[in-house]
Amino acid sequence: MPVGLTRDAGWEIGVSRTLHQPPQAVWEFITGPEGVALWLGAEGPLPTEKGAPYRTADGTEGEIRSYRPGDRVRLTYGPSTVQVAVTPGSSEGRAVLRFHQERLASAEEREERRTHWKAVMDWVAAELD
Repeated sequence: MPVGLTRDAGWEIGVSRTLHQPPQAVWEFITGPEGVALWLGAEGPLPTEKGAPYRTADGTEGEIRSYRPGDRVRLTYGPSTVQVAVTPGSSEGRAVLRFHQERLASAEEREERRTHWKAVMDWVAAELD
């Protein structure tokens, strides 16, 4: 089976980075208006209720699947699913930020999303540093 292809979730991609910020600060940024605009392209803070809808500036629609404050959020993004998670890093005052997207249509879409999430990670790191 090719790298990135799963039996259950189709094509998927994950990107993570350790940031020099405490987990709570990363979480507050990523779920607040600035962070949501950066990684999701939507206005306002992220909805927190399961089933709550959202719409991005480019017209992509989705809904919140799960929201665990300070930990992770899963949401639909068109036909795919995105999970954003924040966990404590290996040393004090650091956090690991992870973006994971599954149910992608092809290897090509997987590569497009890898490029996208790496760029998002660069933007988030620049904003938080």
